Amino acid sequence: MADQDQADQQPPLLTVVDPDATPEEIAALVAVFSALGSAGGEPPRAPRPTWNHPARGVRQAHRSGPGAWRASALPR
Repeated sequence: MADQDQADQQPPLLTVVDPDATPEEIAALVAVFSALGSAGGEPPRAPRPTWNHPARGVRQAHRSGPGAWRASALPR
């Protein structure tokens, strides 16, 4: 039973080496590390695909000038 308890325990995430550390200094360290975030946070959002982006539904103005007829068929 004692072996199972030792297997379930994880090593500490933070170990204070300085024996003269005050509780305020330790609290400041914990606050900084907790503000950095943890690995268990939200996963990053996947980039939005461009084929269904709302800007594709907006018509663009026709180009005018030399070569405009050629540019009208090229993707933008």
